[in-house]
Amino acid sequence: MSILAATDLSKRYGALQVTDRVSLSLARGEALGIIGPNGAGKTTLFNLIAGTVNPDAGKIVFDEQDVTSLPARARCHLGIARSFQIPHPFTGMTTYENVLVGATFGRRATERASETRAVAVLELTGLKRKANTYAGDLTLLDRKRLELARALASDPTLLLLDEIAGGLTEPECRELVETINGIRAEGVSIIWIEHVVHALLAVVDRIAVIDFGKKIAEGDPRAVMASPEVAAIYMGIEGETAHG
Repeated sequence: MSILAATDLSKRYGALQVTDRVSLSLARGEALGIIGPNGAGKTTLFNLIAGTVNPDAGKIVFDEQDVTSLPARARCHLGIARSFQIPHPFTGMTTYENVLVGATFGRRATERASETRAVAVLELTGLKRKANTYAGDLTLLDRKRLELARALASDPTLLLLDEIAGGLTEPECRELVETINGIRAEGVSIIWIEHVVHALLAVVDRIAVIDFGKKIAEGDPRAVMASPEVAAIYMGIEGETAHG
């Protein structure tokens, strides 16, 4: 059963067609990877799904509800959460306080339920030991984990991850993959934009390729990566980033 169906999404900024009739579907519990060159329109696609940008055309159905015209806050309450490529935590607040903000404002729950959720998310993302550390003092890996934790605090059924492995070392990348697979085990559906292809291959069930705003390929991850069309537009990026 599909949790997300995005149909013919299009977005233009002036003369630039950023998203061009892109359609995606996601089954419950599935993980979909999205790859493509910088400027291909991947993040704009996330913005359309999350509700921070309105499409010029197309339709988005989430959990059997048409959310095309709903704002980001309403979609968050329904169960869509996202991380951002560059973490921007509240640096003067502790890790726990950052996650509590997500639990309090990202979902409709009592104060006690929000506190319970925040603690559970810290455990799931491996941040419990850093609960009282100020976010500004965290390592890059832990800031990435915190970005995940703040999104998860809203108790989503769909999690959108935007290049969360970028800048990590190989061991850090493996730790992050382990965390994301743990999140999948909780039943959360995932769409993950990433340049670090080996990280995607360790998590996702399918890969979609975006280039110049269009979806040019989709399917089994290794079959997609082996396709000559994908190799022609993407192998240069993979070679630069696959080592973290």
